[in-house]
Amino acid sequence: MSNIQQQREVVEQLRREASIKRISVSQAIEDIKKFILEKECEDYLMIGFSSERANPFREKSWSCQII
Repeated sequence: MSNIQQQREVVEQLRREASIKRISVSQAIEDIKKFILEKECEDYLMIGFSSERANPFREKSWSCQII
């Protein structure tokens, strides 16, 4: 690949990046906070599980069986 071709690809990439819609950090933070508050009631790390059996991450109890 020639140097000119590489530079054209770089310019195209920069044009794509420049066309991306940007928002301010403060707006992004407000959007993230809103999302977190909306999903808070579904977050099992916050509310826990209704029972120990409902927890898919619980430690499995292994018992030794002699045949």
